[in-house]
This record gives sequence, C-alpha cells and structure tokens, in this order.
Amino acid sequence: MSKQYIIPPTLEQRTHLRKALKAFVQTQHLCPPVSLKQLEQLADAFCSGHEECVDMRPWLMVEIHNQIWLPIVAGVPHERRLLMLPQCLSRYGQCQAEYDEYGLLCHRCGRCHIPNLQDKAEQLGGLSIVAEGFTQVIELIENRVVDAVIGVSCLDSLEKAFPLLVRHAVPGLAIALNDSGCRDTHVDTDYVEEMLSLLSDEVTPTFLDHDAIHQQVSRWFTRPELEQLMQPASDPTQQICLDWMSGEGKRWRPFLLSAVWQALTGKTTMPNDVHRAAVAVECFHKASLIHDDVEDSDRTRYGQPTINALYGDAFAINVGDALLGQGYRILAQSNNAELQRLIADAHVKLCRGQGEELMWNNTPVTMDYVMDIFRHKTVPAFEVSLMLGLSCTGNFIHLRPILQTYSDALGIAYQLKDDLEDFVQDKRQPSTLNSQPSTLNCQLSTVTSQRPTAVLALQTEHPTWSDEDVLAELQRLTDLHHQQALDALNGLDQLELKRLLYQVTEKIMQN
Repeated sequence: MSKQYIIPPTLEQRTHLRKALKAFVQTQHLCPPVSLKQLEQLADAFCSGHEECVDMRPWLMVEIHNQIWLPIVAGVPHERRLLMLPQCLSRYGQCQAEYDEYGLLCHRCGRCHIPNLQDKAEQLGGLSIVAEGFTQVIELIENRVVDAVIGVSCLDSLEKAFPLLVRHAVPGLAIALNDSGCRDTHVDTDYVEEMLSLLSDEVTPTFLDHDAIHQQVSRWFTRPELEQLMQPASDPTQQICLDWMSGEGKRWRPFLLSAVWQALTGKTTMPNDVHRAAVAVECFHKASLIHDDVEDSDRTRYGQPTINALYGDAFAINVGDALLGQGYRILAQSNNAELQRLIADAHVKLCRGQGEELMWNNTPVTMDYVMDIFRHKTVPAFEVSLMLGLSCTGNFIHLRPILQTYSDALGIAYQLKDDLEDFVQDKRQPSTLNSQPSTLNCQLSTVTSQRPTAVLALQTEHPTWSDEDVLAELQRLTDLHHQQALDALNGLDQLELKRLLYQVTEKIMQN
C-alpha cells in the first residue's frame, strides 16, 4: 500500500464514494477472498472513472475489500462477530480507562465514542474490544471464537494489519479512521453502526471447523482404525507399516483432502470414500519418505532413525512397497475408480521427478531443469490431495484446471522459497527437491555443490551475477509464483474452498 494516506476529507465525499464503490463492486461479480494485488487492480480500475481519487488507493482498497465481504459478514449472526476499536479514539489526557493484557477497559465517561460503539455491538449480541493490532483477531477466527470481525483503525496501522486479514482470508470489514496520528482520532460512527447492524438471511456462510477436521483425521490414524483398513500386524513388514502410519505426523495431506471435500459439499460427516482416500494418500506419502531415505542414504528423519538405518535398505524398500500396495488396496475398496487413477498418475509423476533428481550430475544445471523437477516432485504432493477431495464429491470436475494451475504455482513457489531461505541462512544443506512440504531439511547427496539447486542453476546461467543478484532473482521468482497461485483462485466461486486455499497458501509460504 502507498505511504500517502489520503482520505476523502468530508463525510459527504466519503458517503458518495462508498455508494459508487458498492455499485462498482457489484459489476465485478467477485467471490471473496481476493488478493492485495487484485484489490490494487480494482482500485486502479475504479480510479479510471473517478480521477478525483487517484491518490486515495489505500482507502479505496479497504472500502472495496469491505464491499466484497459485506454480504458474507451480513450473514454471520451478531453473536459471532467482533468489533475491534483503536485506543486512539479515546480523548487523550481525559480518558480514565485502565488497561489489561487485552486492551482498554472503558469506564464509559462519555468523553468519546468508544462506549457508544461498544454498547451498540453488545446490544446486538456481539463482542467488542479496544486494542491495537489484528494478530489476536486472526487467532480468535482460527479458534472459532468468532466468525467475522469489524475493525476500526487508521490507515497507517491498516498498512501493517490489512495484509494479514487478506492473506488469512478473515471475513471482515476494515473501517479507516478519518485522520491519522495516535491521539483524539475520529471515525464515521454512523457508518460503523450501520456495518454493525447489517444482518441478512439470504447468505448464511458455513465456515470450516479446521480443529474438528484435524481431530477426525487423527482418529483415522489410530492403531485400531488403521488395522480395519490395512489388516492387523501378522508379520514384521505389516508391523512396521502400522507403526509408521500410526506414529507422529501432521497428516497434512489427509487433512487437505478432507477439508476440500467439506468445503465443497458443506457436509461434516465424511463418507467412507473420503476416509479411504485420506488413509491411502498418507500410505503413498509415507512410502515416498522411506524410498527417499534409501535413495539419499539418510539416517535420520524427524530426529529419529530411518527405517533403512534400523533394518537396512532392502527391508526399507520392502516396507515402502508394502505401503504402496496397501494404498492401492484401500482405494480398490471404494466405488470411485477415479481415485486410483489420480493416485497412479501422481505416483508416476513423483517417480519421474525423483529420477530427474538422481540424474542431477549427468544433466546441465539450468532453471528449466530445476523447474521440471519441482513440477514432478513437489507439485504432486499438493495436487493429489486437492484432486482426491474433489473427486470424492462426485461433482465440481470443472474446478480441476483451476486447482492444477494453483498446485503448480504453489509447489514451485514453496521450493523457491525453501532455496531462498537456505541461501540466506547459508545452511550448507540443500533442501530443494524435497517432495514433502512438511519436511524442510531433506538432503540431496548427489549435488556436488553445497548451494541450493535453484542457486546453482542461476549461478550457472549467469556466471557474472553477485550473490545479491541471485538473491534478488530468487525473491522475484518466489513472489511471482506465490502470486500466480493466488491468481489461479480468482476463478473459484466457492467461498470456503477459496478461503481454505488462501489459508493453505499463507501457512506454506510463511512457515
């Protein structure tokens, strides 16, 4: 956002522009969330017909964001909303309020508008706090304490907080103060009260309960549940398969598959096909880890000895093959043959990427080659869970190209980010070409240099570049593919699927 915080100077002008922005947004037919880049583009498009506000882009972006989210927030019950007010609305030198760890405790002395706005929110059944910063708001949303936020802040603070709201796809409205500074600020109180009072029964959003999905997925990987699908341990290979599957893990792929299904169907009770596909995709993931450890001669993973370190390469390969067989056997029990095809395609693609990695020393080091490995080894890890969740719905096949484009861009962005971090931190332990997003330090033993592979390719193609040049190009490429992933989601009109993938992107690119 621009450093020039120009706000329409009069209430009349602000009201006029808000009405014009509402009409403009209605012509765009947008489904939230939208990215900061898209908000900038929308603000610029609006300014092309309103030259008087070309210097007001930050304010316009906030108001456009509000108009896009307004129908969703209006459908959230008042008791599931939070009003967040800034401390600077109080009267400096006259305020008698005290402060605790959550913010200002208003004494309702009547010297400012804070008590009136809090009373309005609470009369409607909502929550209200007076505090600075939106980090705690994101926690409240993620923990399902509230489902939407109406936040008041100056544009100076919104420059820092607004991107967080956008990237985390927080359902909410952000209302800018009419002046900057930290003392005796003002806001259009009638407008805030109007936003607080909004209520619509036309749109009743159903938000995903991520904790509930995680809990369900965790139950699927308890020993008794796994033995029902994978058979009890009757031999050493099966025993280790069950130990490996029921051990510690984030279950990232089963969660994503299940969340995609729930986001598209709006249902919370997941059918057998979702259960089977979720366990099967984890079988393939765990098998790929075992085979990677053998091929890279790794002796530890997650701080524990690898299976090949404990039992030897031959037995480890056998366990990995057994998990692949279990995955296909579990999928064969479903009524959806498409699930097997999707897994098989991802399996072959992953092996192609692994082969390209193993042949690294015999191939010219170019960015094109590196990108091909990323597409074959990393992208399937994102793509297959999305596609399996999509297929389990029995519908929404038209979304497949969107999710493929998204997965491609996100997988490449993740690996470029990983290389960038290795380069900056000078870990001397290349982690690129790792097919598991949750594993950040997989080592490629065949690389002859200690620099990350994308760095090697850039240095080979541009031998005169300094480290700063390479760093800048890596950052540019990372940002480019990150944005391409978000741009791919513009074609979605499913609110919760879009929110889910925005949140997934944020977690992957910020971790």
